[in-house]
Amino acid sequence: MKGLLKNNFYAVRSSAKTFSIFMLLLGAFVTVVVSQQLLLFYMLLGIIGFSINAIASIGKDYVSKWGKYKLTAPVKRADIVKSYFINQLIWLFVGMIFAGIGLGLSWLLHGCPFDRNIDALMVFFVGVSISLFAGAIFFPLFYLGGEERNGAFLVISLLCAIGIVMGITTFINITFGPKMTTVQILLGAMMMLACSLTVFALSYPVTTAIFKRKEY
Repeated sequence: MKGLLKNNFYAVRSSAKTFSIFMLLLGAFVTVVVSQQLLLFYMLLGIIGFSINAIASIGKDYVSKWGKYKLTAPVKRADIVKSYFINQLIWLFVGMIFAGIGLGLSWLLHGCPFDRNIDALMVFFVGVSISLFAGAIFFPLFYLGGEERNGAFLVISLLCAIGIVMGITTFINITFGPKMTTVQILLGAMMMLACSLTVFALSYPVTTAIFKRKEY
């Protein structure tokens, strides 16, 4: 597993390095300019962007034929799939760190950038949920539909993830009404996160089952 994770890290490293430089430059601008919308965009971009980079890296394995070489190594197919899921979680955490630092610096310099303190937490829940839903949809599609459709599946997964989160948000707003209390907002956020975590966890055995039946 350690070798698989290291390989995944090298696959993401180049794009993640470039994206990190971009996020640092954008973060410097965001912390200076007082803009709630810009900070919101920065936080979501960081959380989702690093995660999407990690998901997209799976395509590099098969372009370089490394993905097929793994099948000849003394590792189980379940471990290969698990390494991709863990890899996404690691880079998701990296994105959260970037978003947290950007929010913290902006808050320190200009005060709370949102109308309510709880709104900042909601941004994290939305970003994490979109990332988890995207991964949960992409991985089984990737092995089911073929590696050559990697780019299309990535776009479809991201759009579906955004749609699901928007649907859950709409359901929460209808359930609790427009004047939600802080407790109700937290409850709705936890509901969204619980759904994304559940779907992500269930996606692993589904992806593993599809991969085990796949022949090369």
